[in-house]
Amino acid sequence: MSTPDTEIATLAAGLSDGAVLTDPAVIEGYRRDAAADPKSGLPRAVVRAASTEDVQAMLRWASAHGVAVVPRGAGSGLSGGANAVDGGIILSTERMRQVRIDTANRTAVVQPGVLNSEVKRAAAEHGLWYPPDPASVEISSIGGNAATNAGGLCCVKYGVTSDYVLGMEVVLADGTAVRLGGPRLKDVAGLSLTKLFVGSEGILGVITELTLRLIPAQPPASTVVAVFASVQDAADAVVAITAKVRPAMLELMDHASINAVEDYSRMGLDREAQALLLIQSDAPGAAQEEIAHIVAACETSGATEVFATDDAEEGAGFTAARRLVGLALMQLGTLLLEDVTVPIPVLPELVAGIKRVAEDCDVLICVVAHAGDGNTHPVVVFDADDPDMSARAEMAFARVMQLAIALGGTITGEHGVGRLKRDWLPMQLGDDVMALTRRIKEALDPHGILNPGAVLR
Repeated sequence: MSTPDTEIATLAAGLSDGAVLTDPAVIEGYRRDAAADPKSGLPRAVVRAASTEDVQAMLRWASAHGVAVVPRGAGSGLSGGANAVDGGIILSTERMRQVRIDTANRTAVVQPGVLNSEVKRAAAEHGLWYPPDPASVEISSIGGNAATNAGGLCCVKYGVTSDYVLGMEVVLADGTAVRLGGPRLKDVAGLSLTKLFVGSEGILGVITELTLRLIPAQPPASTVVAVFASVQDAADAVVAITAKVRPAMLELMDHASINAVEDYSRMGLDREAQALLLIQSDAPGAAQEEIAHIVAACETSGATEVFATDDAEEGAGFTAARRLVGLALMQLGTLLLEDVTVPIPVLPELVAGIKRVAEDCDVLICVVAHAGDGNTHPVVVFDADDPDMSARAEMAFARVMQLAIALGGTITGEHGVGRLKRDWLPMQLGDDVMALTRRIKEALDPHGILNPGAVLR
């Protein structure tokens, strides 16, 4: 709904200096996340909170006026979860950037606007490590990571964001701030409310502080790069590798993504390869045994070339190439990005099914994956100016999610449901779980002001 300027002025008076932005040119930069959904709404204003108190004041005002609030971190999301709604307020946490490392408890206490990479660097200064490692590590905020329960390249062995959130401060829709959990490795007092808010995509509350578990620095890793004549062979190798070991990293790139990276930034990848696996082992005292198994599994599954190295710089070069995939694919056209995940044993069936979908819909689907945990990123590439191709791309997007559900998987492994996948959520969860989800939403946000349209219709 539209809000008169006098009411926006009243809001601004209760917040820190410079918190409220109303310039249309500035607002435009906050309307949508990295999914670039053209259907995002037009917000009335952007509020750049500088403290928990700002967030509380913002939500009290919004509750009193019945105004929608869309929480936003760095805007790097890929599911439309931070897209504006007409007449609402974008609540940005980008100015909340404090970090404190507690070496005695091995924790980091951080505000939501801090970037993932900044948490890692702050921890590294004390010989510690924060493992969750999305490909957007340099541009995604820790608050956004928590809101979507982000994963990444290292999660196959070290887990996802929820595995490292020990506590938080969160502001509810009515402006009440509550503290959940804390710097304790074991705590079963009461319901696990901390876990409820991790991955809730801003529909239950706004996270204003996180207490994160840190671990000792990652041991040096050995790297294996395997080239395959088909994505199917690479997927078979993933199943063979994970049947015995859990590598520190196990990533897949298909022919299209390999060549997109090479076109974008010459990294020395094999342009003829139909698929590439990037695998790392950091098992202290057992790396050689793990690497031997990984090499053998790749060769048995039909790898045309297998390269192994203990050189950290070489390994980092391949990892850098993998992180460039997203930017590289953006150069090919408009993208619809999936993050469907299936149990590892059926990964070969998933990639075979994606290939059929691409052929049936006559669109390009690039496949890149955190293959070690079954989390794939089929990326539908199309020309948005071509209505027929756009329709086929939308059809392919839907069919890939339906395929994942049919294989016992999920429509999202780490990006979140947002607005782009919400129509398929009931298909995965069923009526009873959807009803329970709505009851929780209504209990915490009875007026429905928090991120309306995200996750739930």
